[in-house]
Amino acid sequence: MKYLTGMALFALFGLSGMAFAEEVAAPAVQATVNKGDTAWMIVATVLVALMVIPGLALFYGGMVRAKNMLSILMQVFVIFSLTAIMWAVFGYSVAFTEGNAFFGGLSKTFLKGITPDSMAATFSKGVYVPEYIYVAFQLTFSAITPALIIGAFAERVKFSAVLLFTVIWFSFCYLPMAHMVWYWAGPDAYTDAAAAETAGATAGFLFQKGALDFAGGTVVHINAGIAGLVGCLMIGKRIGYGKEFIAPHSVTMNMIGASLLWIGWFGFNAGSNLEANGLAALVFVNTLLAAAAATLAWMGAEWAVRGKPSMLGATSGAVAGLVAITPACGWSGPMGAIGLGLAVGAVCFWSVTFLKHALNYDDSLDAFGVHGVGGILGALGTAIVASPDLGGTGVWDYVTNATLPDYSMLTQITSQAWGVGIAIVWSGVVSFVAFKIADVAVGLRVSEATEREGLDVTEHGETAYHV
Repeated sequence: MKYLTGMALFALFGLSGMAFAEEVAAPAVQATVNKGDTAWMIVATVLVALMVIPGLALFYGGMVRAKNMLSILMQVFVIFSLTAIMWAVFGYSVAFTEGNAFFGGLSKTFLKGITPDSMAATFSKGVYVPEYIYVAFQLTFSAITPALIIGAFAERVKFSAVLLFTVIWFSFCYLPMAHMVWYWAGPDAYTDAAAAETAGATAGFLFQKGALDFAGGTVVHINAGIAGLVGCLMIGKRIGYGKEFIAPHSVTMNMIGASLLWIGWFGFNAGSNLEANGLAALVFVNTLLAAAAATLAWMGAEWAVRGKPSMLGATSGAVAGLVAITPACGWSGPMGAIGLGLAVGAVCFWSVTFLKHALNYDDSLDAFGVHGVGGILGALGTAIVASPDLGGTGVWDYVTNATLPDYSMLTQITSQAWGVGIAIVWSGVVSFVAFKIADVAVGLRVSEATEREGLDVTEHGETAYHV
């Protein structure tokens, strides 16, 4: 008898990540599906969906001018719907079936072969959840990532261009990055050293390089942040940027959105454990503390530099902390999470104030400044906070079923650098091509008259408010 194995975090001789495999030999222990784990994964999936609609939509929407509020809501809502369908049709198969080191296969297009009895593995050998809930959970990750990108060029891009870009970028950037970082044969394939070597050879490229990414620092945040930077550079600045006062129309909406993101992020991070156990509790605590520390760090830096702490700064700090802890949350201890949060809050404040103005680019809602910069810091910082000497968990060897005895921070930093570098280059190249295709096909930017009037009425024939 054979079982489907699936997503789990793994570390063996420097190899680590999350992924899904097709069929492997029967595990040494009896496969079981725990109803508590299944129930938790349903809740976690709902929480991640909540991050996107309405969380991200309100967070971004509150930061634009009132005349563009509805356009942001529309873009986020429709991107979520569009990527959900693409994920079911071909995305899940390309990301989480065996192919090569960069792309999976097409054996599960249209979710072929998946039934209510199909199983996806968790951290523990022999412990599974239903594959359908794994599909849904990963769907929400694939949906929020392209939605994050639009913050970099908000208020000036055609809706049709956003959709065409999303189709191309999702297919050729998100899916291969997910496969490279998270695809592996599952824990039950690692029965001995020889089996581990054989299974490891089928894993994604960055998994084989040993890059640690618990919940999407490279796949989601660096990936989206770099795409946003490329987009805002290619599209150009908003009319009046740097000359006129362009202020958020509703910090209230921004705070509501940030709060929903924070709450939903518990599903994002703790859900990535796939089991309702002690490690999920550690991830939960790390997520809470990192966001709180980053809020205080950003607020403190802004207070010191500008003389007043702002609500927008506090919400941006919280999101930066959530971004940074995402790749590290399963390996850091609570004090490491606080340290990472303090660092990213200060660094991201610098990136969206001094760096952005020094380089003179218009990253409208700081998609690159928070997600790109925060993701890079979090991915590299994972190697530091994972050290057992600093309260981290170290990495796990699934052959011996024990933590590796000698953790090498330098080795892990090298592995993390591979992940950061590939994410930057891959996303940068694919994003440039995708924007170029969209520009040629439908045009990227709205007319000056349309931009001045606002995208709500001109692009969608509606307004967010009637006052």
